[in-house]
Amino acid sequence: MTLDPATLATILGMMAATVFTRFSGAFLVRRLKLGAGAEKALATVPPAVLMAVVAPTAFATGWPETIGCVIVVVAALRLSLLPAAALGVVSVALLRAAGL
Repeated sequence: MTLDPATLATILGMMAATVFTRFSGAFLVRRLKLGAGAEKALATVPPAVLMAVVAPTAFATGWPETIGCVIVVVAALRLSLLPAAALGVVSVALLRAAGL
């Protein structure tokens, strides 16, 4: 397998951009005093991102994936996003194994 230098440079550039935006965002949030409205708006971002990722899968695939997406949405009401997503992955795997 060969690695094209342009591809490697692109991957490293995207990595640097991702790390920069994450660290700068964390740095700015610590330094800024946010109002109640801004904090409330920022709290809605993770569920919105989750729905943007889950919804196409729920409508474009089979029953195991659709049921798994519903499980993720319900679990996300009580759990943080990572455990909810993990629960969805496990449920899809079990439903597929069951032959649904």
